[in-house]
Amino acid sequence: MSALICGSIAFDTIMVYSGQFKNEILPDQVHMLNVSFLVPDMRREFGGCAGNIAYSLALLGGQGQAMATVGKDFDDYGDWMAEHGISRDYIKVIDDAYTAQAYITTDLDDNQITAFHPGAMNHAHEQSVPADTGITLGVVSPDGKDGMVAHAQQFADAGIDFMFDPGQGLPMFNGDELKTIIGQASYLALNDYESQLVRDRTGMSEADIAAQLKALIITKGGNGSIIYADGQTHKIPAGSPAALADPTGCGDAFRAGLIYGMQQGCDWPTIGRIASLMGTIKIERPGTQNHSFTLDGFKARLADEFGAEYAEALG
Repeated sequence: MSALICGSIAFDTIMVYSGQFKNEILPDQVHMLNVSFLVPDMRREFGGCAGNIAYSLALLGGQGQAMATVGKDFDDYGDWMAEHGISRDYIKVIDDAYTAQAYITTDLDDNQITAFHPGAMNHAHEQSVPADTGITLGVVSPDGKDGMVAHAQQFADAGIDFMFDPGQGLPMFNGDELKTIIGQASYLALNDYESQLVRDRTGMSEADIAAQLKALIITKGGNGSIIYADGQTHKIPAGSPAALADPTGCGDAFRAGLIYGMQQGCDWPTIGRIASLMGTIKIERPGTQNHSFTLDGFKARLADEFGAEYAEALG
């Protein structure tokens, strides 16, 4: 089972303000806001949902490729992908655009101010899902809206099962648009908040949604996740992280675990625990692509966290 992961590739510039925003922003002056924050700590990370999922899937040894549109500044990211064995066959460079960029400033209370430039991501619809290259599983993750709609339709037309993972792109879709893509998809992955938003916009219950899919996966942070599949409800426990360094990208790592578990032909309780452990490993490291492990080490930890039978399912 080879996966094509459609979505964003982005640079994340993360800055830390050593104070509190609330002490610098005057509520009665927000109509004429003009503030500057000194940020002595800064790091630049490789990110974007397609890039993050592909990175974690490669760590597991899964089969997957990212499909994304990037800009003229992509070289450093491209080198990183090559270094980590991530295919760039479906990465298209838009010469007159920049790769998507997120500029995130965090204060001591973990409040964030983010500016996001979509750049080349808005050209996602210029790529089409290749229907004749052995792809048997698709992912439609946050991207330019036109690209998400087009790729969902293309997977459906090609008869390729795909996971709809709208993430932060969810607010772009109205109820009818969500109903259409859910009807095309085989799997739907959401967090708790996104699940409520989908229900509000479509007027459908979780049971209504799950009935249209092979699986509905809803993550609940530290409370684990729930998978509705084959008329059954599987409650998946959360892992036990050694540190809570950074939750950014945990959902993408979780989705890589879902893909890998499906590729290995595991049952849903095992797939869910593989995904849960991936999220646990990610949260222990800052950034979205700085975690690493060996497959043997992963299996050993899977056994320690959830039981030997789940590790044995991976061979």
